[in-house]
Amino acid sequence: MGDGPGGDRADGGSPGPAVAADGRGGLVVLGEITLPGVRRSVGYARSFVRDLLAGSPAADDLVTVVSETVANAVTHTASGRDGGRVSVVLAAGPGVYRLEVADDGAAGGRPYVKAEVGAETGRGMRIVDGLASRWGYRADGARTVVWAEFPAPAAEDRRRGRDGLPEGGAR
Repeated sequence: MGDGPGGDRADGGSPGPAVAADGRGGLVVLGEITLPGVRRSVGYARSFVRDLLAGSPAADDLVTVVSETVANAVTHTASGRDGGRVSVVLAAGPGVYRLEVADDGAAGGRPYVKAEVGAETGRGMRIVDGLASRWGYRADGARTVVWAEFPAPAAEDRRRGRDGLPEGGAR
């Protein structure tokens, strides 16, 4: 997170919440978790997403992105202070997974892709930008919600195993 400009795909404008309050919006929440704003929560967030997407070809990219965004939330926002928290939501719709990570706010700082300078740190949003089909952020009161979208199989295909057969193997 920082005060710089947004990346090409993160202009700050964003789709609304994963699922509208009235249930419309085309996305269904697959899972949601709120974690303390501590480093070990990064591993819990990875496990949470990995378990929800077991067998999905998109799982590795989503696990990497949740790792980067939760680490950023804990390191660069109020989520990393005493009593801080970070929330992770994974939703799916026709052809898309959407990952949302909400932090406790960064005093107006917003996520952006840093210029490559060869440093060992500062690459988190560059990784998000490279793996997600699109990403952005929105304010939610004092909190910031970073969202990233990834290609997903259609709902019918998600109910089938990796080989295209229904779970259990018979057609």
